[in-house]
Amino acid sequence: MNQLEQIKQPIAADLVRFNEIFDGTLKHPNPLLHRVFQHILMRKGKLMRPTLLLLSAREFGQPTEATYLSAVMLELLHTASLVHDDVVDESDERRGQSAVHSDFGNNVAVLVGDYLLSSSLEKAAETGNMRIVEHISRLGKNLASGEIIQLSNTETDILSEETYFDVIRLKTASLFIEAAMLGAISVGADETAVQRMSRFGEIIGLCFQIKDDIFDYSANSDIGKPTGSDMAEGKLTLPALLALKSHGNDAWRALARKVKTCLASKDDIARLVEFTKTSGGIEDSYTVMEQLSAQARALISDFRQEEIKQALLSYIDFVSSRTI
Repeated sequence: MNQLEQIKQPIAADLVRFNEIFDGTLKHPNPLLHRVFQHILMRKGKLMRPTLLLLSAREFGQPTEATYLSAVMLELLHTASLVHDDVVDESDERRGQSAVHSDFGNNVAVLVGDYLLSSSLEKAAETGNMRIVEHISRLGKNLASGEIIQLSNTETDILSEETYFDVIRLKTASLFIEAAMLGAISVGADETAVQRMSRFGEIIGLCFQIKDDIFDYSANSDIGKPTGSDMAEGKLTLPALLALKSHGNDAWRALARKVKTCLASKDDIARLVEFTKTSGGIEDSYTVMEQLSAQARALISDFRQEEIKQALLSYIDFVSSRTI
């Protein structure tokens, strides 16, 4: 049994119910929609966010139908955001599999993303819990805001670690924040527990994105993007920012600004990638992840359900050590 399977073991029955609802939502009599949904189901992924939501629910109570619907609505919204992001980023692959727009065209991809978003809101309404509806609505705004801030960030030559964290908090961590919170909310946990899980989810999400950004410095076809692809899009992520902070001079910072404003050549990008790797940017990013992970471990140190606590501790480790 691999690490991810061990993490999911305490909620195995809950994931069965989640999959029943999720797969049932992605059914449609229209032949085109049916083909697109089959394409999406084939790349369902590791279900990191529903897993976190269900583990959170199990710590604070017994999962209800609202718990399962919350997990489904979250994954539907996440899937919609990926479909739309691939169109915006013009990414033909994700995790080594073709993007929806690559196989079916941009028009279909945008409309399918809208369909998934609407389905997510529909599931939220089915919970009958206005607080859950409010959370999923706010999440949609945060995801869009993160994308817009990231796009506008390429128009400035300011090198800002603070802006980097603002973007990944909205684009990535917000999904994990809501997963951890909604699990607790759906079983009636008190506000102290909900806020604790909010911070836990935030840390998990930050670490998840930092690890994703580290992937950009290694050639791995399973990830679905070539080395330096973030820089090619004008994105300066944590490894480069930390390398510049500790070893950058005026020349390197000038090159970084050139990359950030999408004016750099392939050779320029290759030079900055190599500088980041040889100047400790990767190692420093791992240090940041470990510091954050220690905070996450402390947040769940007094959890009563030992099986759930161990699963969440393994979840923290998996996020930082995963290879894809």
